[in-house]
Amino acid sequence: MDIKKVLPQESAAAVIFSRFEREIPRGKVDEETRRVCILAMLAACGGKEAFEAELGEALEAGLSPLAAHEAVLQSAAYLGMGRALPFLQALYAAFAARGIPLPAEGEATREARTARGEQAQVDIFGDGMKGFATSGDALSREINGFLSENCFGDYYVREGLTYAQREAVTFCILAAQGGCEPQLTSHAGANLKVGNDAQFLKTLVLQMLPYIGYPRSLNALACIRKASGN
Repeated sequence: MDIKKVLPQESAAAVIFSRFEREIPRGKVDEETRRVCILAMLAACGGKEAFEAELGEALEAGLSPLAAHEAVLQSAAYLGMGRALPFLQALYAAFAARGIPLPAEGEATREARTARGEQAQVDIFGDGMKGFATSGDALSREINGFLSENCFGDYYVREGLTYAQREAVTFCILAAQGGCEPQLTSHAGANLKVGNDAQFLKTLVLQMLPYIGYPRSLNALACIRKASGN
């Protein structure tokens, strides 16, 4: 993101922010994945002004509108609809201003969404997720059902992003909002299973560092270590 588009060009903040961003290594993260992760991360940390600036630049640079849409829509599963709403509004406003049509959504029964969601969980996490939708004690069973039906069956199975990209997006959402270290460790492990290795995840943390700060970035690295056994 060009910080000098949202801050006075000669201000200390603009100079320091721009210099810091330039110094961050991109590593081997492909540009589409990097862009969608930054959009999702900005939603997760509540950076609406930065989100709007990054979204405009990303679309102008050729980011697929569908990929951008899916990353922001997926954030609702981890932020909740209340916190995701302002960013979806900003996304749809940007699409409208550019004449970009909204992706269509079809109807599906709860049973169908649960089945496809649980299959996505198995594909990502492994066979241990079979039967997850009906697992857990009396307190957690209903939420586990919605995790399969909604989190995975409404979001993860949509077109526009691969499972590897979706897990990268989820990792960034959890890292950026903080306080989700158990889930962050779990999804760091899921990233490893779908081919996003520890170095890849470290590079994602570096992309987030200027926006989410040092404490949450260091926490994310600790979760990567725990998931990878290093």
